[in-house]
Amino acid sequence: MTIEIPSIEELRSAPIAILGGGAVGKTCGADCALAGQEVRICDLDPFYETSLGTVERTGITIQAKAPGTQSKYGFERFGNARYALVTNSVAEAVRGAKLVIVGVPSIAHEAFFKELIPHLEDGQIIHIIPDNYGSLRLRKMMREAGSTADVIIGGWSSAPYGTRVDTEGGIANAHVSLVYRAITLRGSALPTRDTAAFVESSKALGCFDAITQGDGAVAGDTVLDIGFSNVNPVIHVPGTLLGVSTMENFGTVLGKNLHEYSIYSHSFCPSISEVQYQFYNEEIALAEAIGVGIQPFDRDVFFQRTSVLGQEYMGAGCNVPFEEQWEVGFATGPFSIKNRYVTEDVPVGCHVYHELGVKFGVPTPIIDAMIVLGGVMNHANYFETGMTLADLGIAHLNREQLLAYLHDGSYVEE
Repeated sequence: MTIEIPSIEELRSAPIAILGGGAVGKTCGADCALAGQEVRICDLDPFYETSLGTVERTGITIQAKAPGTQSKYGFERFGNARYALVTNSVAEAVRGAKLVIVGVPSIAHEAFFKELIPHLEDGQIIHIIPDNYGSLRLRKMMREAGSTADVIIGGWSSAPYGTRVDTEGGIANAHVSLVYRAITLRGSALPTRDTAAFVESSKALGCFDAITQGDGAVAGDTVLDIGFSNVNPVIHVPGTLLGVSTMENFGTVLGKNLHEYSIYSHSFCPSISEVQYQFYNEEIALAEAIGVGIQPFDRDVFFQRTSVLGQEYMGAGCNVPFEEQWEVGFATGPFSIKNRYVTEDVPVGCHVYHELGVKFGVPTPIIDAMIVLGGVMNHANYFETGMTLADLGIAHLNREQLLAYLHDGSYVEE
């Protein structure tokens, strides 16, 4: 089947559905609304009331987390945004929408996909932000549900910005704060033959304007490439686990406010950078063994405080040396070992790498060590509970079958 893609102007004037009422969903939706687009936002029960219950009344205000927050090229957009529809019904949100953004953690993918699949319409383009293997899961669930909807499905290596929902007394208020805006992101569709149209359609999303007007989106060669190019596991996991003593002593022994802690300012150091770099090398070995791409990073970019994340929002050459005392200017956290930097990035990112390593004969000792340490610290066995290749529908595929599926959609049933 071939989807006829409307022009960017047509896509931009059509309704956009946002699935997810967390930081990414709210910010992407508000950013699109401020760009003049009709936005419908949805969260599922029982989370709807706490995430979106008052949003129809208040809207969402995008503000800067730190003074001067903008993109490298000066793009900025702040203000109060109003959504055209706030709902707990996926069917209502996606009806007639041309572009659908799924902006939830991977743990919520299954629940949203289950609601989305019966209401998919031919010609829709699904953007999973970040992908975190969501494209593979959605295609698998569509096969299992017998869905024949002619849609484009793809994902991105990261979100278009670092963003946080502001809270007071543990209650989310009507503000989201931007830490940075990306000037480039890596994306791909499943199958890859849809990638050109998928990446092009990002130009119709207001939340990608800083990227479109920056260095532009980059096409990965497969959605596995996008999984390997997600910088969260390689940055977050070693930084959090190996810097845990600083985090847990920050408000006690060190006498500081715990909620001013940042892994970038207070955890990252040359020794942790070496672990992150070797972690990345294991990812490279996996990508080469399978025959897919991965976002390239020079060794030097790991050995500075913004690590590889700096290239997303400041481009190549971004460098904050460890010799400099550098306060980020905002608290990135994490503030607990039970943060998603461990509870998502270990059982999803790290465990999928582990399973791919076992399947394709690639040793992953650094990644495996992170799974062990994260599990010990959180009293969990992430080897048993982590995301599996079977969850993605690819456990039984050999290398040739996997590549055929990724590139042209030819799927061999088990």
